[in-house]
Amino acid sequence: MKFSVLVAILAEDLEERAIEVARRSGAAGVTILGGRGIGATEKKTFFGLTYEGSQSVLVFVLEKKLSLTVLKNLCRELDLRNHSRGVIFTIPLEHIAGIDMKQIQQFEAHIKQDI
Repeated sequence: MKFSVLVAILAEDLEERAIEVARRSGAAGVTILGGRGIGATEKKTFFGLTYEGSQSVLVFVLEKKLSLTVLKNLCRELDLRNHSRGVIFTIPLEHIAGIDMKQIQQFEAHIKQDI
């Protein structure tokens, strides 16, 4: 079984919805990190202070085919093509250790449903 890491860097207010979409799509676990970003355009300042919105970084370890399904569903349901409020990408995994066997069984069950 081949695995990928799916990383979703999203506006913080999209975090819960993204996790819900990912779970419905077959993802089991997620690691959630906080973040801040600097975009291509300058943000407006107020009394010399610049407000950069908080971001959530969601990291999923998924079976390779499942990662594409989750990515597509997140893009569609969060409307990321029309509203630039995040970025999602996958990275192939060469080696992995410590993944829960229950999670692998879930991946297998999800793949069997697709077949």
